[in-house]
Amino acid sequence: MSWVEIISAVLGLTCVFLAGRNSKYNFWVGYVYNVFLFVLFWRQHLYSAMLIQPVAFAINAFGHWRWTHPREGERSSRNAASLKVRRLPGRELLVLLAIVLTAGTLWAFALDRLPVLWPSVFAPDPSPVLDSFLLMVTLLAQYLSAQKYLECWQVWWIVNGANIALYLIAGLVAMPVVSAVYLANGVWAYFNWKKLYSNEQ
Repeated sequence: MSWVEIISAVLGLTCVFLAGRNSKYNFWVGYVYNVFLFVLFWRQHLYSAMLIQPVAFAINAFGHWRWTHPREGERSSRNAASLKVRRLPGRELLVLLAIVLTAGTLWAFALDRLPVLWPSVFAPDPSPVLDSFLLMVTLLAQYLSAQKYLECWQVWWIVNGANIALYLIAGLVAMPVVSAVYLANGVWAYFNWKKLYSNEQ
């Protein structure tokens, strides 16, 4: 277990803990977390998880802006400068799932071809299909979190469950434990956000 993995674990737990408690400070921790994860996944040859980090950094910045600059009709009744918890419209969910399926299939193919095209740069991904679809579902969860949709936590349950399997396959030690804690926190955060949503109705 490397020091990069240990620091990543601490940062990740802190970030998720703050997000579950509806704290905007989770974004500041998230920026540093993305940098450490990029390094960690590069060292473990999890290229899909590695390449998600710049995108995740951008989504994190978008979420930071959305949470602190709500539009008219999106403001929390407790704090007008804060975005309220909302529900995801069904039609938007269907569109997002179609994007995840299409992009996941294409990226799995790309991950399988990268070591063939550039063997000196990319080692074979230990699980390209799982890695690819986990990337897309993670991006979906982050997007939903950035928009403060209640359903983001249900998607995070899927992500964290799959992450446990992926990290074990990759030989990581701390990250599977961290993902299990994320999963438990995600269950608690869902009910916390659900209460916040009910209070806004």
